[in-house]
Amino acid sequence: MSIDELDGRLLELLAGEPRIGVLEASRRLGVARGTVQARLDRLQSTGVIRGFGPDVDTGALGYPVTAFATLEIKQGQGADVRAHLATVPEVLELHTTTGHGDMLCRLVARSNADLQRVIDRVVGFDGIVRASTAIVMENPVPLRIVPLVRQAARESG
Repeated sequence: MSIDELDGRLLELLAGEPRIGVLEASRRLGVARGTVQARLDRLQSTGVIRGFGPDVDTGALGYPVTAFATLEIKQGQGADVRAHLATVPEVLELHTTTGHGDMLCRLVARSNADLQRVIDRVVGFDGIVRASTAIVMENPVPLRIVPLVRQAARESG
């Protein structure tokens, strides 16, 4: 799906102020309330907007250590490994990948020592053959969407 300039401005506004109401968004964007509501409904129904949940800082939650683990799995075990990893609360994301490994996990832990416990729990499953872990030192470019939204909106016009 492509977005236009108004969609881009709406998404940027929501990214900066996720709790803004439809009426205030319409005022700031200079369009009718119904237009904003229709755009929101369309962006949600097409999957562009996936949710409005809080952006939680895992460090402030008591999990300041972040790591990425590349997993190699036994052939035919993908579904079982995914089900296993879904039971580990410290696994924040899981991606299937090409290249060196089969899956890439983003993990968090309470400390470097606690990270060993998390890794042991992750790899303590018969379907996982090998894991390679890298600890995050800093995150100079945190997850961001607004620059991509701006580019997509520009390209549509």
